[in-house]
Amino acid sequence: MEGPLLVIAIIIAAIIFLAIFFSFVPVGLWISSTASGVRVGIFQLVAMRIRKVVPSRIINPAIKTTKAGLSISLNKLEAHYLAGGNVDRVVNALIAAQGAGIPLGFEQSCAIDLAGRDVLNAVQMSVLPKVIETPIIAAVAMDGIELRAKARVTVRANIDRLVGGAGEETIIARIGEGIVTTVGSSKSHKDVLENPDKISHTVLDKGLDAGTAFEILSIDIADVDVGRNIGAQLQIDQAEADKRIAQAKAEERRAMAVAQEQENIAAVAGMRARVVEAEAEVPRAMAEAFRTGNLGVMDYYRMQNMNSDTEMRTAIGKGTKPAPTDNKK
Repeated sequence: MEGPLLVIAIIIAAIIFLAIFFSFVPVGLWISSTASGVRVGIFQLVAMRIRKVVPSRIINPAIKTTKAGLSISLNKLEAHYLAGGNVDRVVNALIAAQGAGIPLGFEQSCAIDLAGRDVLNAVQMSVLPKVIETPIIAAVAMDGIELRAKARVTVRANIDRLVGGAGEETIIARIGEGIVTTVGSSKSHKDVLENPDKISHTVLDKGLDAGTAFEILSIDIADVDVGRNIGAQLQIDQAEADKRIAQAKAEERRAMAVAQEQENIAAVAGMRARVVEAEAEVPRAMAEAFRTGNLGVMDYYRMQNMNSDTEMRTAIGKGTKPAPTDNKK
């Protein structure tokens, strides 16, 4: 019984060993690479595993380069992979560039890929230009009329400026700036409506693709619509603001007049109070004069008669009947 059990244990151990071996050593990938003409040793594939490199990510692109007639060493492919690049995309871009006759080296394509740009898409855009449609851009002519324009920009990728060059957002922003400048410098919005290609010529003459990763081939104005009368609206807003300022100043003057009137009333009331107070002192003074002998009875009657004559003359002058008096001369 021990013999069969030993054989079974040996078979199980062999199966486990072979499973671990074939999972760690990519024998099938080695066979595929050898059949494709890629010279790679089995121990080199094991070394890739040890360096935490997925062998298929290196060998499959190497097979593509060999079949396309490109000479790229495995060390360079592995170095780009370890740097965080996409080896398969770089190889596809090199093959596409070779077919399109575009001069593109491996180091340049690796730099473009590590810069975060899609090098394969860039090669495809070099062959087939891309059309970028700008959003609706509003601009105001000198006569105050708003124009809303939309442009289509045909661009081609510039391989030499992909590293460090600006993207599509910069192109759209510069096109918008050119449209605003062109419309804003026009004396009338009718001039732009009659010659929309004026915008295209102005924008192209500015060289807006400088410093970008693209080359502008053409700018076509897709649509131009008339918007609001901004000039009239601004005049209306200014008139409304002037009216509010005038109303505020008038209200301020009215408040000052009311305050001045209140001050005058208070002053008159104060003067009346002082007059009443002074009149209240007259009887006291007369009583004191009588007690001290400075004023006699006849003097008092003469003063009363004089007051009566004065009141009569005043009433006659006003055209009213004088009030009766009991004082007799």
